[in-house]
Amino acid sequence: MKAARWHKARDIRIDDIEEPTPGEGQVKIKVAWTGICGSDLHEYVAGPIFVPVDTPHPVSGEKAPIVMGHEFAGEVVEIGQGVTRVKVGDRVAVEPILACGECDACRHGKYNLCETLGFHGLSGGGGGFAPYTVVGERWVHRLPDGLSMEQGALVEPAAVALHAVRVSKIKAGDTAAVFGAGPIGLLVVEALRAAGASQILVVEPSKERSDKAVDLGATRAIDPTQDDPVETIRSLTDGGVDVAFEVTGVPDVLPQCIEATQYEGETVIVSIWEKDAAFQPNTVVLQERSIKGTIGYRDVYPATLDLMTRGFFPADKLVTRKIALDDIVEKGFEALVAEKSQIKILVDPSA
Repeated sequence: MKAARWHKARDIRIDDIEEPTPGEGQVKIKVAWTGICGSDLHEYVAGPIFVPVDTPHPVSGEKAPIVMGHEFAGEVVEIGQGVTRVKVGDRVAVEPILACGECDACRHGKYNLCETLGFHGLSGGGGGFAPYTVVGERWVHRLPDGLSMEQGALVEPAAVALHAVRVSKIKAGDTAAVFGAGPIGLLVVEALRAAGASQILVVEPSKERSDKAVDLGATRAIDPTQDDPVETIRSLTDGGVDVAFEVTGVPDVLPQCIEATQYEGETVIVSIWEKDAAFQPNTVVLQERSIKGTIGYRDVYPATLDLMTRGFFPADKLVTRKIALDDIVEKGFEALVAEKSQIKILVDPSA
């Protein structure tokens, strides 16, 4: 079967690989749609980050070249011995975590903080940019009848956003700022709306993405090329927001996030970074602010699916293009690098 595999930065190839078969406790999925994630884009432009290159990943046992694609949904077509949670014909979204199950974080149920954390579709083991893939039964979640396969492909990035909001200190009625209105930033806006934030201010230079943020429920979008985002946010919120979410990965943005919060405010870093970022520690110390990081998700897929059945994280507003697997580089990765109007591009791995 054909599969899009990462060989090195700027080198993703459509290779012919063997179709997988499920082992004990595993589920074989016919992939319907797979989204191109910001993490995929980081690997394409500046990787490796999560892709194992020199030594195999300790959970997957694989190293580059690896099949990419970790935001996907599909249909169960075969189950391995001992599988009881799903059956052939079920439509499912996949939680693409690779965790050891043995480290301290895993033993405490915080599997997204695993010492050897990886992702199916980034760290080996298969991926969604192929017609079929195999995952452990634990990581599949049945799609409610009312959700499309396209919506299913958004469960993974929506879970990232929901987890970020849930681990923050945000409460109903609080104010929030989201720096960056790419796919995850837009989904954070949706998650904040679900959490009851009273004001959601978005900082984004792209007009198309700013308009989308407002369409999804942001109170106001701020163009940082036209207005000072810190001064604007502080003036709109009587001194700063309760929580700021950094979703750009741009070094100069991090201090802006911190300074846009009020005293005892919190900055949540959601981005994966390619470069170091610096800030003046006194901006944190003198106002007793806090900074928190977040990675992936844990135990939020059921809540994400429930919110989707209620209209949150809508695919029809977030998916801007659908492409075939053969077009994944030119119309997928390169388009996301060049076109800020693109939000979420879905790939049909069978086309």
